[in-house]
Amino acid sequence: MSEVVAIIPARGGSKGVPRKNLQRVGGVPLVARAVDAARRCSAIDRVVVTTDDADIAAVAAEWGAEVVERPADLSGDLASSESALVHALETLEARKVDVGVLAFLQATSPFIDVDALTAAVQLVRSRRRDSVFSAVETYGFLWEKGVGSAAEPIGHEIDVRPRRQDREPHYLETGGFYVMRAAGFRAANHRFFGSVGIAEVAPRTAIEIDTLDELELARTLAPLVDRDAFGARAGAIPVDAVVTDFDGVHTDDTVHVDQNGVESVTVSRSDGMGVGMLRAAGIPFLILSTESNPVVTARARKLGVDVRQAAADKAAVLREWADQQGIPLARIAYLGNDVNDLRCLELVGWPIAVPDAHPLVLSSARVVLDRPGGAGAVRDLAERVLTGRSATAVATALRPSVAPVRAAASDHPAAPQEAS
Repeated sequence: MSEVVAIIPARGGSKGVPRKNLQRVGGVPLVARAVDAARRCSAIDRVVVTTDDADIAAVAAEWGAEVVERPADLSGDLASSESALVHALETLEARKVDVGVLAFLQATSPFIDVDALTAAVQLVRSRRRDSVFSAVETYGFLWEKGVGSAAEPIGHEIDVRPRRQDREPHYLETGGFYVMRAAGFRAANHRFFGSVGIAEVAPRTAIEIDTLDELELARTLAPLVDRDAFGARAGAIPVDAVVTDFDGVHTDDTVHVDQNGVESVTVSRSDGMGVGMLRAAGIPFLILSTESNPVVTARARKLGVDVRQAAADKAAVLREWADQQGIPLARIAYLGNDVNDLRCLELVGWPIAVPDAHPLVLSSARVVLDRPGGAGAVRDLAERVLTGRSATAVATALRPSVAPVRAAASDHPAAPQEAS
C-alpha cells in the first residue's frame, strides 16, 4: 500500500538567520519541532528530513525521522524546495517506498497545527482535493508602492470601505505545510495543481522565521503556543543525566549573612529526596555553580553527587563532565534560573527552567517546572526524569528485537537518606 510521507527540507546554510534550522524555539531545534509535529499527525506514516548538514541529520534522526542526504547542487541559496522534494521522492522510490501522499513541512514554521495537518491529509487521501496548503484568514486591505512610491490599493477600491462583517475573507499562506498527491506533484513539478484546498490555522501559529526578529518573536510566543503541544507531554523527561545550577534552583536565590559574614541558605528536604531517587535509579547528577561557596560543597557532599564550582565558563565545564560520563548532551537535562545558565541551556537536549526564572531563561526552556527554586523544583524535575525513564523502559520491553539490559546491583549506589 502507498504511504503518506512527510518530507522536511532543512539545508545547513542560511543567510538571514545563521544555522536557522538548528535554532531553538521553546528549547527545541526548529527541525526537531517539524519532525515532532509530523510524528504527532496520526495520518502520516513516515517522516523524512532531507539535508546536506550532518548536525541537522543527527538531530532529525534523534527525533525519529528518516534522513535523505541532499546533494550540494540542491542545497544552495538558489535551490528550490521543489527540487529537494523531487530528489527525496526519488531516493525513497529507490528504497522501495511507495509514496501516495506527500506532506511538505517547513521547519521555519515552528508552530505547525497538527489537527489542521491531519485534516489536510484526509482531504488529499480522499481525493476531494489534489493539493492543500495551510493559511490564515485575513480581512486586511492590501496596498503596494506604485509610481514614485505612491500607495496604490490591491483588490479594493479606495472610496469603498465595507465593514469586516460585510466582506468575504482572503487567505494568506503560512508556509507551515503543503499536502499533495505525490504523482500529481511530480507531474506538475509544483506544489499547487488540480483542485487546491485551504487548511485554516490559528493566526498565532502562523509565524514563519526568516529573520532574527521573527526568531525572537517565536521564542516569546512559544510558552503560549506550546502549552497544548509540548506542555501536555512535559510530564516525562527521558534523559540519562541531570545537571543543575545551585542558587535559585536548590535555594530560593536568597542568602542569609550573620554578623560575622558567614553565609547560609535554605534548601528543601523534598529536593534531597528527589536527588536520592535519581541516584538510586543510576542517573548521574551534577551541581554546577559559578561561585565557590562552602555551603554548595556541603550540600553536594550530603547528597552524594558531583559538584563543580567557580565555573567561569559553565558551558565548557558541562561539556567536559558530559564527556567524562560518556553521555551525549542531547540526553542531559539542565535546570537553571538566570542568564549565566543560558549557554548551558542551549547545549543540552532538555533545557529546564524554574517558574520564577529570568525571562530569557524561560524563553529558552523546553519545560518550565511547576515548583520554584528551593521549594521542590529539583524534586519536580527528578519525578519527571524518573517518569521518562519508566516510559523508555516500557517501550524498550515492547520491542522484541531489543534485548533487556541488566545492571548489577553495584551499578546503582544507595540513595542518601535525609531525616524526615
